[in-house]
Amino acid sequence: MDMKTRILFVCLGNICRSPAADGIMHRIVEEKGVAGNFEIDSAGTYGGHRGELPDSRMRSAASRRGYALTHRSRQVREEDFERFDMIVAMDDMNYESLNRLAPSREAARKIFRMAEFCRRHPDRTYVPDPYYEGHEGFELVLDMLEDGCEGILESLCQK
Repeated sequence: MDMKTRILFVCLGNICRSPAADGIMHRIVEEKGVAGNFEIDSAGTYGGHRGELPDSRMRSAASRRGYALTHRSRQVREEDFERFDMIVAMDDMNYESLNRLAPSREAARKIFRMAEFCRRHPDRTYVPDPYYEGHEGFELVLDMLEDGCEGILESLCQK
């Protein structure tokens, strides 16, 4: 019996927030020595960037923190609801899109908001899209994603 926890991070285009969350979560579980217990991936609700690397501005902001983002963008598929235990949306729009895509009520119960896991950003209800923002937007998103990924791991360890 495979007891891996499978986590899918989701944003709109899968080129900024979700691949960064994917990279951050990979590093956190590696540092804690529990990488073998997890399968981590990311996808977007919009497929227009399919096959692309993450946004170059996100890649450079992430690399300054030691994250190498090499994920190739893909769109969320119905089978993701079967394959993953947790589907983590970056904002309300993607949360709603995922709920519409969910093939069943049971599948919809796997959908969470990233902000639910953020401890150091209690005033924020979603992870903002940095695509149209400057440098600070990317830094804020990375801060929130580090916070949220740590929160996810904490919440899973309490189960």
